[in-house]
Amino acid sequence: MSLHIMIGLIGLLYIVVFGVMALLRREGLSIRFAVESVCITAIAVIMVVLTPVQIHPVVFLLVLYIITLRVRLIVDLANSFARRGRYEQAERIYDLASHLWPDQTSDLIIKVNHAVLLLQKNQVNESISMFTEVLSQVNQAYLGVKYEAAAHFNLGVAYLRNHNSSMATVEFNAVLDTWPASVYAHRAQEALESQHKKAGTHGDDKPADQ
Repeated sequence: MSLHIMIGLIGLLYIVVFGVMALLRREGLSIRFAVESVCITAIAVIMVVLTPVQIHPVVFLLVLYIITLRVRLIVDLANSFARRGRYEQAERIYDLASHLWPDQTSDLIIKVNHAVLLLQKNQVNESISMFTEVLSQVNQAYLGVKYEAAAHFNLGVAYLRNHNSSMATVEFNAVLDTWPASVYAHRAQEALESQHKKAGTHGDDKPADQ
């Protein structure tokens, strides 16, 4: 098989595989991802056909992966800084990711992770605002089930820190409805049970005539 044909097939298969994965994650199809992948593949094919440059298929696939998934890779980098408590660096990296032309899904992923960072920094009101903004766009089918569940759970935690247990309960139940088999659902169930126990304890403390 000719190298240019192989590269073209790899590019096509890459688009199909990631498109199917996006649908399985309930993220919807990203037109920008498809267009970028087609353009990169076309450039690589033209280079192989019209110039002496011979691009190894593995190198082509790696370049295609890095360019099309650049935002998510940078978000992962920011998350690694956030986990180590290096919040200032993490925020700068999230800001960088937001300026690298993210598609709708990647933009929401940035915001979910940034909102978690704000919660870690105890900027609760800012975190609630960003989570609410993200979840308001769920019906547009750009936010995958993983990130929707994460947003609901962390929003519930934020409401608890704001002493708003009723809204926290709403969000924890939303996690169970969104992705019942996830680790977020397990944590949400534990939070709901903890709230129930606290409510029961407070109820037991009331005088019998109330």
